[in-house]
Amino acid sequence: MQQWKEVKFKNFIELQRGFDLPTNDFVEGEYPVVGSTSILGYHNKYKNKGEGVVTGRSGSLGVVQYIKSDFWAHNTALFVKDFKGNHKKFVYYFLQTLKLEHFNSGAGVPTLNRNDLENLKLTLPPLPTQTRIAAILSAYDDLIENNLRRIQLLEQTAQQLYKEWFVRLRFPNYENTPFENGLPKGWEVRKIGDSFEILGGGTPDTENRSYWENGTINWFSPTDITNGQGIFLESSKNQITQSGLKNSSARLFPPLCVMMTSRATIGEVGINTTQACTNQGFIVCIPNQNIAYPFIYFWIKQNKDFIISLSTGATFGEMTKSTFKKLQILLPNQEVMDNFDKIIIPLFNQIKNLQAQNQSLRQTRDRLLPRLMSGALVV
Repeated sequence: MQQWKEVKFKNFIELQRGFDLPTNDFVEGEYPVVGSTSILGYHNKYKNKGEGVVTGRSGSLGVVQYIKSDFWAHNTALFVKDFKGNHKKFVYYFLQTLKLEHFNSGAGVPTLNRNDLENLKLTLPPLPTQTRIAAILSAYDDLIENNLRRIQLLEQTAQQLYKEWFVRLRFPNYENTPFENGLPKGWEVRKIGDSFEILGGGTPDTENRSYWENGTINWFSPTDITNGQGIFLESSKNQITQSGLKNSSARLFPPLCVMMTSRATIGEVGINTTQACTNQGFIVCIPNQNIAYPFIYFWIKQNKDFIISLSTGATFGEMTKSTFKKLQILLPNQEVMDNFDKIIIPLFNQIKNLQAQNQSLRQTRDRLLPRLMSGALVV
């Protein structure tokens, strides 16, 4: 570790609290408003020149974000005011190794007090080494970002085809298809509950650790979808045991079902890749030999606002399983459905493969990160 030096955090970078901006004061614009864990929205003004580094100050701690454009650091966040000659991308990666969530000083709401970091001792490489380390890790992030763009384009292509065929009714040979009662001949409107199987979820006694320790069954909660895993969900934060499943109202369902969040945050969708079950925050649609998962997935996305409008609940919104099962869905004849699947399922397979590539890239990057930052791996 020749030429690496020990310095105090206060001599590494200077953090500053972000700026107040209530949500109702957002004015549509191009500048991201960066909160403790993610971009909260976009505003027409910025407070910070890009590129910059932001981490959580209040509410959620430990997430570090790199912002390429000019931005507005929200008051729930801390931003790097002064990099003190250090490489910006290196600072971004280095902060991830400090586990900032462990510096919580809040009695109720988690809070990161930057003063608690001032005298923290760090061992840092010289700037040329910082630059090389940042380049190695950035190469992985660039590949991940490129794959995410490809995934987005594939999903947009598939969704546009869904709209063209099933919303605008411009399916193949539609010009020569007779209509009866306003519908293409052979198509029908049915209740969702009569079209495919619908499941809810459940949770066993959370105090009984035997239900969770050494669990092998993916047990999804809404945050598994809302945390940005992607369309296909390979794993959940929690795995449940067979005995835990038996002591819950949750039911095991096969791979490639469509899971829709049904409480608080309603209408977010994901597709499981293994046998799984869910907690009460989901409605699960199980495809069958006539209706495959892409059609259900896009039907929910297309009708998300309508589904939300039917939710009930005084404390938080909820779409009940009984209400959902009564919703009506327009189903094409089997020939059109089969032709749709022949085009769309290969696109979804590409998305699944790209997500798997990203998972592998993230794992490799995350294994390299602590070794590079400690000097164990010489560059």
